[in-house]
Amino acid sequence: MSETWRSPDPLEDARIGLAGWLRAILRAIPLVLLVFGGLIILLVIRLFERPFFGLRRPVTPFVTQAVCRLAFVLLGIRFETQGSPMRGAGAVVANHSSWLDIFALNARKRIYFVSKSEVATWPGIGWLARATGTVFIRRDRREAASQVGIFKNRLEAGHKLLFFPEGTSTDGRQVLPFKPTLFAAFFDEQLRDHLQIQPVTVNYTAPAGADPRFYGWWGDMEFGPHLLTTLAAKQQGKVRVCYHSPVNVRDFADRKALAKATEETVRAGLDHFSL
Repeated sequence: MSETWRSPDPLEDARIGLAGWLRAILRAIPLVLLVFGGLIILLVIRLFERPFFGLRRPVTPFVTQAVCRLAFVLLGIRFETQGSPMRGAGAVVANHSSWLDIFALNARKRIYFVSKSEVATWPGIGWLARATGTVFIRRDRREAASQVGIFKNRLEAGHKLLFFPEGTSTDGRQVLPFKPTLFAAFFDEQLRDHLQIQPVTVNYTAPAGADPRFYGWWGDMEFGPHLLTTLAAKQQGKVRVCYHSPVNVRDFADRKALAKATEETVRAGLDHFSL
């Protein structure tokens, strides 16, 4: 079971005045309409998509992408990317800083998150996660064998699976050691020789004058207040998603070597853009 990361320097609660509340409302209304309107469209399409394509989703991922791109427009947060999403069978690993990662990582690349099983029961978020095809697993080494089967089915369906190997979110200013447990599935004899892993770095730039950790969501922070603070910001910052070169699983001796290599690449990307 992963431990929740906590900062030794807590983030101070932001004060939201009347103007901030007005900005939050003006941003929240269209954002809610976008997210839930997109969800309704996705579910309707899925009614026809599922009988014909099963696990394959040739249409609905484009709905998710469009919603995530427009979300940044409504929030006023600049969205930038660098590098190219990989093609072919494989998985993606990235650092984890915020609930905004969901929008940032879906906005350009059609991916399916691999998440801890508890998320499926969260109000609202769990429903959205299930509708968009999230894979729910228990982070337990004893279940690695059963996870291989799940991953293989998804990969064979053409899905790009996205993992957060840190096992928790941080303040966005660092990358924690990648846990190698989930990487074990990639070394299955039916996957190893043709599977690639693409490291991705997500870097947030706070609004001018704000704490550099403004968009970070970690520890015991509640979702509602953090969302409100983000919506109420007078100025917004930006998020940059950097797609690094994919690596071949077969080029690594074991899961620990693969986890360390991708961790170093993601960390180097964060350090570069934090300069």
